[in-house]
Amino acid sequence: MSLAMRVEEKLYQNRYIVDAGKPHIAIRPHDKPSENLLAMTRICPAGCYAETSSGQVEITPDGCLECGTCRVLCEASGDITWNYPRGGFGVLFKFG
Repeated sequence: MSLAMRVEEKLYQNRYIVDAGKPHIAIRPHDKPSENLLAMTRICPAGCYAETSSGQVEITPDGCLECGTCRVLCEASGDITWNYPRGGFGVLFKFG
């Protein structure tokens, strides 16, 4: 029996409280997504970003780990707006 726990199993223990109607991340409307925004569809650890069949990038912030990857990569260029979730909402990490 292995005592090591897989990353996916650890992430599953976290909880996310959705702030309905008040997402903490928003993507600026775009005709063609930037390279950085497209990169987020591959590097977001929570898988919140996805490219649609029409070539647009959408976000589903439910389940966001608030790691800041998208903030570092896309906020300065104006591709996204990012704020911390309101108190009591967002990710609840369970350690151990």
